[in-house]
Amino acid sequence: MRHIAAALAAAAVAGLSACGGGGGNGGAPAGSTSCELAAQQSWLRGYMLDWYYWSGSSPNPEPSGYTSVADYYTALKYVGNGTVPADRWSYLQDSASYSQFFEEGRTLGYGLFVNGIELQLPLKVRMTEPLSPAAAAGLQRGDTIVSVNGRSAADLIAANDFAALTPAREGDQLTLEIESSGTTRSVVLTAATYTLTPVPVTRVLDLPGGAKAGYLMMKDFITQAEAPLAAAFAQFRAAGATELIVDLRYNGGGRISTANFLASQIAGAAHSGDLFAELRYNAAHAGSTSRYRLDVAPGPAFGRVVVISGPRTCSASELIVNGLRPHVQVVTVGAASCGKPFGFNPVTSCATTFSAVNFQSYNASGEGDYYAGIAATCPASDTFSGALGDPAEALTAAASSYLANGACPATATAERERAAAIGQRARRQGVEPGERQGMIDR
Repeated sequence: MRHIAAALAAAAVAGLSACGGGGGNGGAPAGSTSCELAAQQSWLRGYMLDWYYWSGSSPNPEPSGYTSVADYYTALKYVGNGTVPADRWSYLQDSASYSQFFEEGRTLGYGLFVNGIELQLPLKVRMTEPLSPAAAAGLQRGDTIVSVNGRSAADLIAANDFAALTPAREGDQLTLEIESSGTTRSVVLTAATYTLTPVPVTRVLDLPGGAKAGYLMMKDFITQAEAPLAAAFAQFRAAGATELIVDLRYNGGGRISTANFLASQIAGAAHSGDLFAELRYNAAHAGSTSRYRLDVAPGPAFGRVVVISGPRTCSASELIVNGLRPHVQVVTVGAASCGKPFGFNPVTSCATTFSAVNFQSYNASGEGDYYAGIAATCPASDTFSGALGDPAEALTAAASSYLANGACPATATAERERAAAIGQRARRQGVEPGERQGMIDR
């Protein structure tokens, strides 16, 4: 998508504006001592040769032919070998934005998310961040977007151009024509920095026969999610819930420590100390292998967990599925995940944070090569309508149905093929506006 190239260019400019050090986990080096282009490129080349997961198998061109750090970074990425795909995950961004999101739990944006990778009409609001400008304006999941800044939704989809949904700075404005319940209205959103709500929905669902299921929707693996997660599981157990639905359909990942926290809550005290994830680095740093083990958590394990997934389920959220499978019964409902078993130890240089692939993750059974995504146990379609967690919402209903009768809902072959095509497109294009994909070893 065009917004990705624009973001890379902006980050490169920011990276040349001020010198800065930094370092990742596992002894990753500090940044360049000079912020002149040649020095930055030289530092980047050395860093990639040392810490990049595919060092020795990836290109290593001379930097002299590249006029920006971003362009040179792209040239250094692994190109694939027929089994392992080309590196579509390594990225860079300005360090202030990175720290704001992953450390402070805040972000700049409109808080509006659409069904962009599907490239189909109607263009819908698939979710809004609860504390964002979009939510304050009354936009809701299922609203139809007729136009954006005067461009029709059909035009945006034909051009595959959703860059307008990503503001460059606070105060930028987005004018939308919205149709909801047969009424069309104009909405103007003003970009702002808002606090993220990483666990926006938790509730207890009643299943047929009197059983109860805890439901939680998790958007981001950041440390700010851990307190509401603990509260949600206390609520579930107090209500007598014996089943669990974890909605990760729009979760692009984040900190592995937070994923481990969630997994520990699911697995319960009986699995304390069991291996959740092993992170394997390149040959030069084999000694940096990192292992996450399930922590002590109150209460017994849930008998099974249904994870709602799709092409936006990525990185640390895929780790929940893969890491728990050796220990508890995990069923996935929706569509295949994005296919990113790789992660980062981000390193900062000259006000730019480089998230280059540093490791690949594996579970306790040594499984981790899900490059095409983790297939859904029960294929089902997201309709981008109905409140998340509502028993009548399509994927929530499919998950509840499985828990009630152990059977997957019927899905037409054409619908499965369409879902597979969307997944392939998502893996080629990368993230949508406002989304982040990551699996960070911290």
